[in-house]
Amino acid sequence: MATKDPMVNNAAGGTRADAPDNRPRNLFSNAARLLQSRWQSVITGIPFFWLLLFFLAPFFIVLKISLAESLIASPPFSNLLHWNENGFPSIKVTIDNFAYLWEDSLYIRTYVNSIQIALISTLICLLIGYPMAYAIVRTEGTARYILLLLVILPFWTSFLLRVYAWMGLLADQGTLNSFLIWLGVIEKPIRLLYSQFAVYVGIVYSYLPFMILPLYANMEKLDTSLQEAAADLGAKPVTGFFTITLPLTAPGILAGSLLVFIPATGEFVIPDLLGGGNVLMIGRVLYSEFNANHDWPVASAVAIALLIVLVLPMMLYHRVQASEAERQKS
Repeated sequence: MATKDPMVNNAAGGTRADAPDNRPRNLFSNAARLLQSRWQSVITGIPFFWLLLFFLAPFFIVLKISLAESLIASPPFSNLLHWNENGFPSIKVTIDNFAYLWEDSLYIRTYVNSIQIALISTLICLLIGYPMAYAIVRTEGTARYILLLLVILPFWTSFLLRVYAWMGLLADQGTLNSFLIWLGVIEKPIRLLYSQFAVYVGIVYSYLPFMILPLYANMEKLDTSLQEAAADLGAKPVTGFFTITLPLTAPGILAGSLLVFIPATGEFVIPDLLGGGNVLMIGRVLYSEFNANHDWPVASAVAIALLIVLVLPMMLYHRVQASEAERQKS
């Protein structure tokens, strides 16, 4: 009886016996692609979940309280959802809390004072941090990393401990007053602590690294050949700085300024400890409304209004970033 050669395809269209079977490989490739797509979705979803859990959810809770009425109860605010006699739900909201912020001049003055202190502190940080970042970028070798380490080093110590250290330095019998008396500059201690000057010192000291690091990251990417070309064309160093270096470092300036301005506006610890209650900022008002007055709806309205004020520079920053990205693509 004649036998079929196993090496020959059968009539049904079978494959050769020695031909490789690609089905396991295809299944493995499909599984790998599916796992990669799922993994990318997980990696992308983690920041959104974090934002939803720790920003959007608290924001809507605070927004809900800001639209409620203040009560002498626990919790000290009314519910927005009510059920009538027919069993149908109804929502009762009020904007009196936001109107109260506009009617009371205390809150307006506090907002203006907070923005003023934050703007001046941001400007001081920029004037100090820009040359420091420029000097670090110009430094070669190991010294650059040592300087960066010195910038980051304060973060190794507790923020509260650093503020308390400034209280000892600025006190009437503190280190700075004693040193000035020893030099003969002053005859008796001057009031440094519990003043606006102390608040500026604390904010600038605490947030200066947030200005230096974005500036350094931006300056490190600059093409030094542009400055050399400008010098070859006869441009003076000052002219080259204002026409080349400064415009190219504008994204770093904007990023560092926002990193200083936004947290400084709502700062509470520094005005409370170094200002001693004499410097009124919005963080102190929030604390008083929540804890001393127990007026949670008004305190929530203060927080929402502060968030709106801070969202505007963030929107400006993202717009500048988008325009910069479009310019680089073109």
